[in-house]
Amino acid sequence: MNHIPKISFRQINKLAIPAIISGIAEPLLSITDTAIVGNIRINPTEALAAVGIAGSFISAIVWILAQTRSAISAIIAQYLGANKLKDINHLPAQIIGINVCLSLVIYLVTVFFAENIFVLYNAEGMILEKSVSYYKIRALGLPLTLFVFSVFGVFRGLQNTFWPMVVSITGASLNILLDFILVFGIEDLFPALGVEGAAWASVISQLTMALFSLVLLLRKTPFSLKFQLPFHPEIKRLLSLSLNLIIRAISLNIALYLANAYATKYGAHHIAAQTIAFQIWLFFAFFIDGYSSVGNIMSGKFLGQKNYQKIWKLSSQLNTYTVLIALLLGASCFAFYSEIGQMFSKDEKVLGLFKSIFWIVILMQPINAIAFVFDGIFKGLAEAVLLRNTLLASTFLGFIPVLLLGDYFDLGLYAIWIAFFVWMMMRAGILLFVFKKKFSLKPLT
Repeated sequence: MNHIPKISFRQINKLAIPAIISGIAEPLLSITDTAIVGNIRINPTEALAAVGIAGSFISAIVWILAQTRSAISAIIAQYLGANKLKDINHLPAQIIGINVCLSLVIYLVTVFFAENIFVLYNAEGMILEKSVSYYKIRALGLPLTLFVFSVFGVFRGLQNTFWPMVVSITGASLNILLDFILVFGIEDLFPALGVEGAAWASVISQLTMALFSLVLLLRKTPFSLKFQLPFHPEIKRLLSLSLNLIIRAISLNIALYLANAYATKYGAHHIAAQTIAFQIWLFFAFFIDGYSSVGNIMSGKFLGQKNYQKIWKLSSQLNTYTVLIALLLGASCFAFYSEIGQMFSKDEKVLGLFKSIFWIVILMQPINAIAFVFDGIFKGLAEAVLLRNTLLASTFLGFIPVLLLGDYFDLGLYAIWIAFFVWMMMRAGILLFVFKKKFSLKPLT
């Protein structure tokens, strides 16, 4: 058997560490909103629940539309590996234009039907009112976020995670500062805006990130934003990849929607506790996703070079690193089990519910690590159909049946997180099985 060339730890971390910092910036914004809103003086539990519901819906939209980021990253990486970047000079401008136009349409439709949307989450009364108010402001940032994510996809395809990291740090830092100012106000200078203040903080931060990204795209990449027709021949493949990844993301968000809808049905304290647990789950997911991004970035390049041995070795190394990171994160959470919840809420009932299920969130992390690594690798290989079918199976044959069964037996939040556990087990298991079958060492040597 031939020796498989090892990819250096330094080479991987040169891409992974900036990607991790960039990746955790997005959930950090939501965590900051959650922590600050959960500590306002008037109706903090209802405010926390509202931000959790509206934030979950916004995340769903962003994740669905942002799948073009992975698609354009994969295609640019493949052309980079084949040394043919000049052949796709106008492709980024075309897909960014499509993205922004689509997000504007979705913004107008969802704002008009905002109250109806959050009623579907079982929100009512003050929670419904605050959810709608928060969303109508925060949704102004949707086109800005989609533009930023598209630019990040370009940089990732070029094997550059540094500039996305700089943009993300800038946006996250500004958002945290504005959260404190706008939510709590400044005595005798600026009134406290509460939930609406958290929404405005996010929008201003997203605008700043979009302007920064625009400058970097024009100065640090070989591409321009000049939209030209006819469409590039690769636009069809890119849209096909994006469509399959969008179907995958819709399936993913059906699971997230049901989790929040059932938690809201159980009561305000339950959705508040669910919001805290899910924000931490998201933070871990985006942290681990930094190494998954390396899989996305490097596997596409290796595919362009037809270097299948390095794809195999890359998967082995990334799985080792991410599982170790997941174990370290889990150990840290167990060490500060009680203190973590108190950062987000002082309500004893909310904290009790959170502590009762947080251990499940922690135990999931090594499984999540494996699933996310193969997600990234298969995105880089442009295997969108496989990723779509894996999520469809995991959601409709795993998550939903387990959730319904758990709800039938009145398991409450346990039903939601046991369903999430099964969901991630299926995602990791299916992708691991297919990868081993597709990239067996025998035909590669």
